[in-house]
Amino acid sequence: MKRRNFLVSTLIGTGSLSGIQNLYSKSETSFVLSGKKPLLRIGICTDLHHDLIKDGEQRLQSFITEMNQTKPDFIIQMGDFCVPKEKNKNLMSIWNKFTGPKYHVIGNHDTDGGFTQDQVVDFWSAKGKYYSFDANGYHFVVLNGNERSEGDTSKGYPRSMNPAQIKWMKQDLEATNLPVIIFCHQGIDNDQDGLKEGALIRLIFERINKKAGFNKIQFVFSGHHHQDYHNIYNGINYVQINSISYQFTHPLTGYDFAHTKEPLWAVLTIHSNGVAEIKGHKSEYPGQEATQNAPEYNGYGTAPYISDRVIKV
Repeated sequence: MKRRNFLVSTLIGTGSLSGIQNLYSKSETSFVLSGKKPLLRIGICTDLHHDLIKDGEQRLQSFITEMNQTKPDFIIQMGDFCVPKEKNKNLMSIWNKFTGPKYHVIGNHDTDGGFTQDQVVDFWSAKGKYYSFDANGYHFVVLNGNERSEGDTSKGYPRSMNPAQIKWMKQDLEATNLPVIIFCHQGIDNDQDGLKEGALIRLIFERINKKAGFNKIQFVFSGHHHQDYHNIYNGINYVQINSISYQFTHPLTGYDFAHTKEPLWAVLTIHSNGVAEIKGHKSEYPGQEATQNAPEYNGYGTAPYISDRVIKV
């Protein structure tokens, strides 16, 4: 194995060297989870890209069918779901078949075609462009990483949080005494093509935890990058959830991608002893060529799965 690939595999498998003590070995996992009561269970999917693929409805239906069987406390999709056009109402009817609470995160592709974020929120019946809520003893914060920073005249997709949202986020996080889980479409731990203010936001999280005297902010979940990894920075877990639909094979040349044979999603369960378990779906590419040509992207390997993880929180 090449040294570069070894380092990537290590990062994917353990999150980061600085946080390796927060992970359980496989031999410890069954003992740690046995007999513990689940406090919270969440179904998570992201990056369906319904407007770019042919089987979006079937992939979403698979997710909803399993969620109605396992009955998590709520489900959430983390962006790049669908644009708010009439043709996509059938997709929304599939999403709304889930019998429990449902939440949305706005992604950069959800306004393709000139739609506004307000139109997306209305079409999805989302709570807002960014918002927070409480459930099962946890506080949840949904961020909007699709704001265009002042003076940004670039033609690409915006990937910022403006000062007003950052101020709201900070006040919201300081006001709760509950442990916190955060969702954002763009990676807050991915400085290359994630949230532009990622370093600032991470610093805010860490200062809030220090002021609280405990790891109030436990998890930050993202999509957008179509990858599978877990990083730990100063006690905060940053988890990238892979796309339910496809993986890039040649990211620098645009939308040259390989669909996974089966859809991917994850279920997060937090147990009464403070152990978090992530169960991910796994698939494969439809042919050997897609796997062989899949490059590293921003230091992480391309993979047709979402890893299972057991994490101390």
